[in-house]
Formats: sequence, structure tokens, C-alpha cells
Amino acid sequence: MRILFIGDVVGKIGRRMVRDHLLALKREHGAQIAIVNGENAAHGKGITEKIYKELLGYGADFITLGNHAFAKNEVYGLLDGKVNMIRPLNYPESAPGRGHEIINVNGKKLLILNLQGRSFMPAIDCPFKAADHILENNDYDEAFVDFHSETTSESLAMGYYLDGRVDAVVGTHTHVQTNDEQILPGGTAYITDAGMTGFKDGILGIRKEEVIDRFLNQLPVRHDVPDEGKGILSGVIIDTGYKKIKKIRITE
Repeated sequence: MRILFIGDVVGKIGRRMVRDHLLALKREHGAQIAIVNGENAAHGKGITEKIYKELLGYGADFITLGNHAFAKNEVYGLLDGKVNMIRPLNYPESAPGRGHEIINVNGKKLLILNLQGRSFMPAIDCPFKAADHILENNDYDEAFVDFHSETTSESLAMGYYLDGRVDAVVGTHTHVQTNDEQILPGGTAYITDAGMTGFKDGILGIRKEEVIDRFLNQLPVRHDVPDEGKGILSGVIIDTGYKKIKKIRITE
């Protein structure tokens, strides 16, 4: 199976990059499924029903989320419905939505699992134990994990922890594409962070001036996600059969 994954889509520019490139990337790489992390798709924080449908219309087959999953109130009911979108599994069971889904891809059952790290992140349930529970209690042919994590150490730990039990562990959240894509000893495709899809000439998809000002003055600053400017698209293509992972990076 060939899986195309697009890293954190940030705001209008990120959505534009998905619109302009996703279908061409699917054709170029022969991907059977395209998974998109959309947790920053609504002006940098959260997702709405309109934007969820927009991303599907651009060719996304499935949406994963992260620590901003619940930033927009309207998403609560959407996540509880029948949608191709999941939030991190290790939130409390009372939270809207679900953290895993098994979908049919060309006759194979693909388990998609969304997990969130805890280092420098909200103190939610253990992602390692949460993954164990799903893997031990579901029937599937292949498994893909989006691990939304702040630190490289926790991401690597998850990669090695799941090595040989899932087909891919792909990191998200930092918005910076890492240079460590690899096949781990047990055969799992891994990258610490797939990178960001959004405003290219800023910091993590935000206007650089606001971020620099906060570092200089240590005062609260509203982060501005621009609607216009050059874009970047980041992600990976994974071939689970041939055990390959390749970075994707398109800039305007």
C-alpha cells in the first residue's frame, strides 16, 4: 500500500497548497490513500465542518488532528458523527470523537491511529498504553500512526515502541520537517516530523514579526496566520510493501 501523508495544514495558504498539489502528488506516487493532518487548517487553530469538507474535496481521504482538535466548538458534533476524521486517541473517553478508524483501501483493512505526546503538552492519558489497547483489540492488515508530539525524544520512543507492530509512525506538531526518515529495524517506516503545509516565509506558518517580538519582549502577542504569501507543502510518501519512506517538500 502506498500512503501519502501531508503534514500540519496551516490556514488558508496551507489549504491552497493542498488544493494545488494533492491530487497531482497522488497520481505521481500512485498513492491509494491520502491522509492529511488538519488540526491547524482553520486560520492556524482547529478545523471546521466547512474546511473538513473542503480538504476532502481537494483529494484528502482522511483527516487527523492534534492538540487543537477542539479549538472550534462546532467540531464537537462533527467528530461524533460519521466522518473520515479522528482526534488523538489518548484524550479522555468523554471527549468528542474517536482516536482510531479502520478503513478499506483496495481490499485491505488499514488502521489509522492518532496519538498525542505528553512532553511539554497537556497531561492527557498515556499514548503508549493507548496504542497497545487498540493494536491488541482490533483486526487489521496494515496500520498507520500520526503521532502529534512536541519532542524528538518522545517521537523516537514511540517509533521504536511500535516498531514491527505498525507499518508507519509519522510525527506531526512541530511544523519543521526532520531529516531522519528511515525504516526502523522491525520494518516500520518512521519520521520524527513530516513538516508543515502553509505560509513559507514565516515561523511555523505564522508571521515572523509577531514571533520574534514575543521572544524579544516576553509579552503576549497574537499570532497572525496570513491569508496571502508564498506557500510550502510538506509530507511523506510511504510504500508499506517495499518498506520505503520518502519526504515530500514543495515550495512556491
